Order: sequence, then C-alpha cells, then structure tokens
Amino acid sequence: MGASASRCRAARVPAPEPEPEGALDLSQMPPELLLVVLSHVPPRTLLGRCRQVCRGWRDLVDSQALWLLILARDHSTTGRALLQLARSCQSPSRNARPCPLGRFCARRPIGRNLIRNPCGQEGLRKWMVQHGGDGWVVEENRTTVRGAPSQTCFVTSFSWCRKKQVLDLEEEGLWPELLDSGRIEICVSDWWGARHDSGCMYRLLVQLLDANQTVLDKFSAVPDPIPRWNNNVCLHVTHVFSNIKMGVRFVSFEHWGQDTEFWAGHYGARLTNSSVTVQVRPP
Repeated sequence: MGASASRCRAARVPAPEPEPEGALDLSQMPPELLLVVLSHVPPRTLLGRCRQVCRGWRDLVDSQALWLLILARDHSTTGRALLQLARSCQSPSRNARPCPLGRFCARRPIGRNLIRNPCGQEGLRKWMVQHGGDGWVVEENRTTVRGAPSQTCFVTSFSWCRKKQVLDLEEEGLWPELLDSGRIEICVSDWWGARHDSGCMYRLLVQLLDANQTVLDKFSAVPDPIPRWNNNVCLHVTHVFSNIKMGVRFVSFEHWGQDTEFWAGHYGARLTNSSVTVQVRPP
C-alpha cells in the first residue's frame, strides 16, 4: 500500500500582546496631589474604606486639610458659610485624630431633619412611646401636609398618648466647638390636627440638654384644643432656638395627644412631619 502523503501546515503563532501600561500607583503620588484625588471620593467611602488602605492614607483621611478641601468645593451661599464656620470652629488640637469634619461631611447634619420616622412610615420605630387609651396607631392623613416625606400620621386615643426621641448632636456629625460657637440655630417644627367628627388636644415639649442630660433651654406648646366638626384641620407649631447656650449636646423632642370625646378607638390628635434641623445663623 502506498502511504498517503500528509500535508504539514505551519502552526500559527499568535502575535504578542502589547505589554499593559504600568498601573497607576497612587501611593507614589506626592501627598499634596493624593489629597486632591481623595477629595473627589464620597465621604462615607473615605471613612469606611480608604482609611483602611495604609497608614499614609489614614493620616490623610484623618487630616483637616482633606475635609476643608471637600467643603471648599461647594460654592453655594450655604457651602461658603459652612466652610467659613468649619475653619473658625476647629478643635483646639489641629492634629486631632480622626478629624471631626469627616463625620460632619458624611452625615451632612446641616439642614437635614434629625428626627427619624417623622410621619410613621416605619410604624413606631425610633420612638420611645407611652400608650394611653387604645394606644398609638398609624393612619393615612386626612389633610395633605406639603413637604412631608409620607402622607401618614400617628393617631392618638382617648387618654394621653406620648412619644419621644432624644437626638445626640455629636453622633449626628456636629462637634463641640461648632455647637458652642453661637453660629448655629436649632429649628423645631411639628404638625398636629384632628378628624372632622372629634375634637382633640395636643402638647409639645422640646428641651436642649448638656452631656449629663441637664436641661439648658426648653420650648413648650399647649395650644387650645381643636373642637369637634373642624373640617379635618391641621395646624403647624414652630420654634427656633437662636441663642444656644454653651454645652448643648442633645435635643429631647416629646409630644402628646388625645381626643376630647373620650371615645374608644383612635379619634385623638393626629401628629406628623415632626422635625428638628440645625441651620447656620445668618451673619
């Protein structure tokens, strides 16, 4: 038998891939340039991840320079006021670690409602409650409250129902030198109303407390009861603490409600959209 001739084909050799360009090594950057790069990273990422990369990065994240650079990027009127305030209210030790401005930038406490679950959208979570009569329930609003995060409200019963939150201002991102600067104000707001077929009563007590929970200032409201047949009226209570005493570290926000007919069920005051905000005082 004649052997069939086999054809030999030259194996294809793949073209060599171009060598990748050297990866950017941020650790080789001068600290001044790395500081600018890090200033574009979200504050929560800086605190939660970047700070753990190495000692050098931790020192940069803990420095005041990084956070002042972040604040300086906001050119709005409020942003410029915050930057000026942050520069003038720094800690006595400029090398304090970690810098309190980090939590301030991450938590953004200025202008944010510090009350959790203000409309009952999460049931009674975050509130310390005392049930009177048939206790608290959450229902849909009978009157629209503009600007509220949810059109729901806390409804009271035939005996006083009470609920309360105590806000830790330092935990929210405000530091002692800022709180004691005389440059901020604390604004309080609450909405309360009635259902058309039942009258109701309402009380509000807001206290500014020091680190030992001693009362330094307070505001209370005991408005006249809403009568029956009221067209589902909804009323607004506000107050501004503008001359804040030194040492304020907590805000206690507490309110009560009940009906005036003493009916079983939930015919009492309807409370919603409670708020406590910290603002920069105008110059």
